[in-house]
Amino acid sequence: MAFVVSSGELATTGAGVLPAYAPMTLRAAPWEYETIWRTQPQVRTVIGFIARNIAQLGVHVFRRISDTDRERLRDHPLAQLLSEPLPGMTQYRFIERVVSDRCLYDNFYGIKLRLNGRLRVLPVPPPLIRPYGGNWIAPQYYETAGGRQFGPDEVIHIHGYSPNDLTYGESPIESLRDLILESDEANKQRRAMWKGGARLTGVLVRPPDAPEWDEKDRRRFREMWRTFSQGGGAEGGTPILEDGMDYKAVGFNPEQAQYIEARKLTREECAAAYFIPPPLIGILDHATYSNIKEQHAHLYQDTLGPWTVDLQQEFGAQILPDLPGDNTDVYCEFNVESKMRGDFESQAAAASTATGGPWMTRNEIRARNNLPAVEGGDDLIVPLNVTAGGLASPRDTAPGSSAAPGPQPRGLPARKASGRPSTLGSFTAERDALERTLVGFTERQADALLVAAGAKADDEGAGMPDLIELWAQGSEDRLAQLQALLAHHGFRLAQLGAWDVLDVHNPEAENWSAEVMLAWILAAAETHAAQHEEAGKQAVAAVQEAGGDGWQEALQTAAAAWGSAAAARARTASTELRSFGGHDAASASGLTKKIWRTGGTNPRASHKAQNGEAVSLDDVFSNGLRWPGDGQGPTEELVNCNCSLDYEAS
Repeated sequence: MAFVVSSGELATTGAGVLPAYAPMTLRAAPWEYETIWRTQPQVRTVIGFIARNIAQLGVHVFRRISDTDRERLRDHPLAQLLSEPLPGMTQYRFIERVVSDRCLYDNFYGIKLRLNGRLRVLPVPPPLIRPYGGNWIAPQYYETAGGRQFGPDEVIHIHGYSPNDLTYGESPIESLRDLILESDEANKQRRAMWKGGARLTGVLVRPPDAPEWDEKDRRRFREMWRTFSQGGGAEGGTPILEDGMDYKAVGFNPEQAQYIEARKLTREECAAAYFIPPPLIGILDHATYSNIKEQHAHLYQDTLGPWTVDLQQEFGAQILPDLPGDNTDVYCEFNVESKMRGDFESQAAAASTATGGPWMTRNEIRARNNLPAVEGGDDLIVPLNVTAGGLASPRDTAPGSSAAPGPQPRGLPARKASGRPSTLGSFTAERDALERTLVGFTERQADALLVAAGAKADDEGAGMPDLIELWAQGSEDRLAQLQALLAHHGFRLAQLGAWDVLDVHNPEAENWSAEVMLAWILAAAETHAAQHEEAGKQAVAAVQEAGGDGWQEALQTAAAAWGSAAAARARTASTELRSFGGHDAASASGLTKKIWRTGGTNPRASHKAQNGEAVSLDDVFSNGLRWPGDGQGPTEELVNCNCSLDYEAS
């Protein structure tokens, strides 16, 4: 890799010498884009909005340890380069320029420098550098305004799409050119109007039977009217129309010309060209509190998300290979998560629910408020109503009466539900998502065990290693991850079941809140995770007990069986969670009777026999289940059950 060698004199690159320099191509001259950015407020507003919002995110550098783990690298050369691309240049200013150049020109150029043995990046304005020679796939070299040439490996060139070649990006400004020109002409007309003192435009009509004027009368009236009209009516007083004269306006006034609407249209079109929701740049015609809040959440997903992904990958492809040290599995990522966390109240409530109790000490809170620590303030205070395996959060009202998953007293809902969440899909889609996730997780864990066992056997050279010991090493992490993924999908499945009932019997969701189900869902996730972990452990123990030279093949067979068990567990848990959600919604909606409906193409005999069986809401059916998939029932009644319930009010 060749670099510009410099002892700190950045002018040796030759950039910045000729402001009028432009690439010798058939594309629009870059200085036209500069003029548009300087003179058109709509373009400057949109580009500034994108650049400033991305620049303030910050870029973090990580090393991928596994599919579920990563390490933050604060001292890696890539992190140091991005934090200070040039001496005195902050990360914010660098990212702002990168994004602004991409927005305006669809091209960003940076020259790689070696300053005092350290890689640096000098951003070069696109009008001062050009790709030259080569072909439609790659240029031969880059040339700056001062005539200095750099090889493609010495230049960072981040660009967008062009229909003509792979070496350049076409500016979005081109698609806005006619609209911007029209807006500019309208601005010129307005300037001319105000420059003339808002001169009235019209004609004076004199009746046919009015007496004739001599030259003196004409001159007198002409001077009087000129004095009035040139001052816009402000300096010439009130004109006197003689002999029945009448004034008829000619032309458009500002309201008829729709100047405000035209300016708004230009801003909307500019926003659309950069895929920005109008309310985010001040167009509030159809804005409400709720949709602005939703659009703010989508800002970092749909609007700025593609920009951040593009830059992350370009930095990794064009900068990372030139840096020293171990760059294996190293990547950078914009800190979008910090913008998606919600306000402090939402974060605190989510953290309390996720951890199962209070999560900050008194001294931590005092430190945030600049108060000194107090004795005993480093201990968590756990309210008496928060118990292990009971409530999920101190925000709930009463513990359950059984450690096994079951419906908990609802108490009062945290809030009235506003309607079925638009993010919920169909039951089949959510069930399949849980199955894919659980099976994929199981297969990864099984593969990791197989690799670890093989490596252990090779190191020791003594046949089969202690498989139970290897299994136990990752048990705690597996359980935590299993509980998390089961709780995540479980909450969605329970909501689907609840809304199936609410849509029919209680569309306004009166007296019901999804958050009240969290305690049961977390307990169910803990139970299913423990059962799935135990199933894997028993399979490994069976291989350990059997021993023999074929232990590796036996372990592979056990791993495959564990994966099949994961698919069955996902389907069974999905039925249970949907049934529980429907039961919870029925209870909150005042329904008192439940009816068993047999489902699936090949239902078991006991379920087929009880099709249409009705019991009160709090009773169990003849097979001993409260609902399809009820975890308290025998296993033979649960696996792969596809039945459902209907509800009625007696």
